[in-house]
Amino acid sequence: MKNVSEERKTAAVPATAPSPLPAHDEPRSTRNRVARSILDHGPSTAAELAGRLALTQAAVRRHLDTLLAEGLVEPRDQRVYGSRGRGRPAKAFALTDDGRDAFDQAYDSLAADALRWIAQQAGGGEKGEAAVSAFARARLAVQAAGYRKVIESAAPEQRTEALARALTADGYAAAARSAPVGEQLCQHHCPVAHVAERFPQLCEAETEVFSDLLGTHVQRLATIAHGDGVCTTFVPKGGAPPGGATGGPKGGPARPHRTTTRTTTASASTAGRNPA
Repeated sequence: MKNVSEERKTAAVPATAPSPLPAHDEPRSTRNRVARSILDHGPSTAAELAGRLALTQAAVRRHLDTLLAEGLVEPRDQRVYGSRGRGRPAKAFALTDDGRDAFDQAYDSLAADALRWIAQQAGGGEKGEAAVSAFARARLAVQAAGYRKVIESAAPEQRTEALARALTADGYAAAARSAPVGEQLCQHHCPVAHVAERFPQLCEAETEVFSDLLGTHVQRLATIAHGDGVCTTFVPKGGAPPGGATGGPKGGPARPHRTTTRTTTASASTAGRNPA
């Protein structure tokens, strides 16, 4: 897998496919499958990886040892929901920044330079930040138009799952899971994570879009850009219809959902506080 880390420095690797490896190099190819499974599903135990890839746990552990030695994965304590059984919880393995870079197609330097130029042209300071925010919203508006059709065609209780499928199709490896008072939208991959680390407006605009699409306030609990393993967004139960709008005065236009502004504040203040 060492050559994968080196390849990322000279060539972009599609986020939707494993890094190219020689067909005859079976051990490296299998390690690449292990890394890709972690990318798609988030931090995973050896048992979970073995089940997904139809490998023995012993084989998976050998590949994990190699990935650990190369700095492409790291062990983490697995979260336990509900009562914990006897014994120590199994370790979950997450991709490191170098591991994610092996799959990234984002042209980080070019994107960061472009956003920096936009900020400078707007005058820097608060004006510059506002210009970057406007760009982020405009960029996501194009994606949101396609997502909206998918979400509006889904039943209310399946809209978060529909959004997760749409995000996955765009390379975010997303999934929806139930939570005590709502759902969690988890994105296991972010093609622009390194740029978002420098320009958090990208994460904030994305959170606003999720709120608008699902028609309810949402709260960003964690982001890959802030060093977390997964971008996690909490979606409460009982949201309004998609579009983030409620009816306006009789005979008047609809008005934005009142929680949109509160969502943006929550995103900025809580991002990265709840590692996944």
